[in-house]
Amino acid sequence: MDKRDLEQLLSDVADGSVAPADALTRIQTAPTADLGFAQLDLSRGVRQGAGEVVYGAGKTAEQIAAIIVALRDAGQEHVLVTRLDADKAARTAELLDDNIDLGYVPDAQLALVGGMPSPTGNGRIVVACAGTSDLPVAEKAIQTLKEYGIETEVRVLSAHRCPNEAREFAASARESGFSCIIALAGMAAHLAGAMAANTTLPVIGVPCSGAKLDGMDALLSTVQMPSGIPVATVAIDGAKNAAILAIQIMAVSDEGLAHKLQAARDEGTAAVLKADEELRERYKN
Repeated sequence: MDKRDLEQLLSDVADGSVAPADALTRIQTAPTADLGFAQLDLSRGVRQGAGEVVYGAGKTAEQIAAIIVALRDAGQEHVLVTRLDADKAARTAELLDDNIDLGYVPDAQLALVGGMPSPTGNGRIVVACAGTSDLPVAEKAIQTLKEYGIETEVRVLSAHRCPNEAREFAASARESGFSCIIALAGMAAHLAGAMAANTTLPVIGVPCSGAKLDGMDALLSTVQMPSGIPVATVAIDGAKNAAILAIQIMAVSDEGLAHKLQAARDEGTAAVLKADEELRERYKN
């Protein structure tokens, strides 16, 4: 259960579709669940705005399926599973009931059980690709933004093939309600710089690999901007970090997003500490 789930439950009580006693039972569900192989924090969504995230690497399909079912039974409508390869995703989907759609996204190697959460109204972000060949990289940013409930628009705008349209889009982006621009391009990679030259919105550049120099040309082109026209540049193909950075920018004035970011950071920390503990135990003298 997250904050939106709780608000919906209280609304259902108010309109009489859910009895107060039933609502109380759901709210008082044990805050944790011990599955033996995983300790689930069932009240994280209420406290921090985002429910538990399942780290797929290092878990079996059977364990992932069991965690998904436990979280859904506890009222968490949306469950994000990260680092999930295709074979494990296929097996996990087989183990789930027919009424639970895993929602696997192969390019991003993640699953969104329960579909995308509705936009929160916190703002809009555009993910602009220089060409359709950049879409597999862009998908990681798109899925991350939508998991955080950010309204996302995806465009193909080339700084070379349609420079006028790219310039006009950037110049009107603030007026159109966008909070940030993520621009992906490879090779000469001029898109992010062209966008930044025509807007004062934050522009995050994602240099894409695929050319003969494996993205180094795109990285240098994206990062080397003149003084006064900055582009925040992430790693080659680092679209997920571009999305996280955009969300962090928005979270400066949005406590709910800040809580969601912290919840994801905590989940990452817990995964590392667990791996450390398991390795120490494995190689203990």
